[in-house]
Amino acid sequence: MDPAQLADASRLRTRATVLHADADSFFAAVEQRDKPSLRGRPVLVGGTGPRGVVSTASYEARRAGARSAMSMSRARRLSPAAAVLFPRFEAYSAYSRLIMATLATLSELVEPLSIDEAFVDLEAGPFADDPARAATEVRARIREVTGLAVSIGIGRTKLVAKLASDAGKPDGLLVVEPADEDDFLLPLPVRAVPGIGPATAAALERLDVRTVADLRRQPLDILTMTVGESSGVNLFRLARGIDPRPVAPSTERKSVGAERTFAQDIFGADLIAAAVDRVTDEALRRLTAHGGGARTVVAKVRFADFTTLTRSVTLAQPTAEPAELRAAAHQAARAAGINDSVRLLGVSFHNLSPHAQLTLPWDDDEPAPAAAVDDVPDVPLALGLLTEENARPGLDVEHDTLGRGWVVHVRGRQATVRFESVDTPPARSQVVDLATDPLLLVPPLTPTLDA
Repeated sequence: MDPAQLADASRLRTRATVLHADADSFFAAVEQRDKPSLRGRPVLVGGTGPRGVVSTASYEARRAGARSAMSMSRARRLSPAAAVLFPRFEAYSAYSRLIMATLATLSELVEPLSIDEAFVDLEAGPFADDPARAATEVRARIREVTGLAVSIGIGRTKLVAKLASDAGKPDGLLVVEPADEDDFLLPLPVRAVPGIGPATAAALERLDVRTVADLRRQPLDILTMTVGESSGVNLFRLARGIDPRPVAPSTERKSVGAERTFAQDIFGADLIAAAVDRVTDEALRRLTAHGGGARTVVAKVRFADFTTLTRSVTLAQPTAEPAELRAAAHQAARAAGINDSVRLLGVSFHNLSPHAQLTLPWDDDEPAPAAAVDDVPDVPLALGLLTEENARPGLDVEHDTLGRGWVVHVRGRQATVRFESVDTPPARSQVVDLATDPLLLVPPLTPTLDA
């Protein structure tokens, strides 16, 4: 493979017209917007059980050292004043739709990467000649509609645009013109490059590669010998800012699944088999909501020592038959060689197909399995009267006379609630006796584009 051909950037666009937008501290920012008493305060969103994991930490909590993917217990020790909230995916999805719809006013080519970030190809819209104006206007409009801050980076490629939005956080805008790419890229730590995780970074560290400039100095053959053919070629290109990937809108979902982290490690074939069934049930519900079937079933197992294994089973053809998918999930779990205490189990369906149909109906009244503590469900909790069993900190409630509020905590029949919403002043906590003053779990209030 000729390094000169790999380094040829002649086919890349010549203008900085790829925009990357990323909502700052998204889950926590939505909670702070909807809960006035939390504005300016540290907030942790994630699993609230003994093994919960942080999904998002507000910038106030990050200053104390808390961060996403950290155990909630550690984050709470670092930021003891933080409000700890259960995720409200219904609210986050509503805000995400507004952000994506606003970005779509810039161009017909919008590629969502996740619930809170997307690429936009400005060449396909009216702002190709003035990207900075596009970013300024869309940031202002998103803040007007949602009350949220979005950081934006603009560059000649997806790589540069993504790194620019990261560099501009929080609430920033950075345009990297083609002539300025090297000045921007070369000083960055190599871990900033998307796709370089801890293992690759450790391998590069052995070559004394710590910055993008160090990476660019490495010959192609050294990189491929160190991290493999495909990864080596990719790093060789990225170190030179070469990223020909187009902005490609797609609504196709690649996988659905569920995970459960256990409050106590489980051990024994019968307990593990029962746990696989429960996790598979939740994954099947999500597959049903998605529609169609799957051809590949993946089991994920994390042991007590945090060793994590994944194993997959690929069927002859896509299926939506619960019995077949359940059997494949058990087969994949057994292939992981479970012979020790298990901390986490996950089941996911891949190679999704719209052409397979379910043959067995689901009973809508069947209770869903309990939510995992570090992989909370992306479906709304069942609404109804608030009880100690269904209470989660941060959920929306309504009282006949006190109005809307959110749950701080529930102990027995005593519920502590802040009766406030996005348009009210901050409220103090009040204690409500659920036996005499019932509270109703309600959907979140969300803004609209004509707000």
